[in-house]
Amino acid sequence: MLTRRVAMSRAVRGAAAIASAGFLQIPVARAAGEEHVVHSDAEWRALLTAEQYAVLRKEGTERPFTSPLLHEERRGTFACAGCGLPLFSSSTKFDSGTGWPSFWAPLDGAVNIKEDRSFMMIRTAVECRRCDGHLGHVFDDGPKPTGLRYCMNGVALTFNPATA
Repeated sequence: MLTRRVAMSRAVRGAAAIASAGFLQIPVARAAGEEHVVHSDAEWRALLTAEQYAVLRKEGTERPFTSPLLHEERRGTFACAGCGLPLFSSSTKFDSGTGWPSFWAPLDGAVNIKEDRSFMMIRTAVECRRCDGHLGHVFDDGPKPTGLRYCMNGVALTFNPATA
C-alpha cells in the first residue's frame, strides 16, 4: 500500500532508495485494542533517564560506542525503552561498525518512519509505533536480505533475552 509517508520518502531519498522502499512501507495502523502511549512532558521526564528522554522525546543521539546493547549477542528481543513495545529480533542484529546497535529489519509493524531534515541533511528517522519515541535512523547501506541498516540508539532500547 503506497501511503503519503512512503511516497514522500521515496521522492526525497532518490533513485537509490526506491529499490529498497518496499521494505520501508511500514504500517502505521495500531493493533486492535492497542492504545497509543501518551504522557505529558513531565511524565516522560519522570519515567525516563535524562539520556533516554533526550533521545526518545527530543530526537537526540547517544555517543557512538557507548551502549552496552552494541555488543549484546544473546537471542532475544530489543524493545522500546519508552513503552516496552518489541521492536527488533536479535536475529536481525549485525555489527555495522558505526558504534550503534544496527538491525536489517524491524519486527512487523513495530516502527514508523518520517523524514528528518535536521543538520542540513535529509534522513529517514525511525520511531516507535506505540509511543512515537525517536529510536534512530534507517539507511540503505545494510546487509542482505533487505539492504537496510536500522541504526538505533541503544539508550532508546531495552533487551529481553529469549527464554530457552
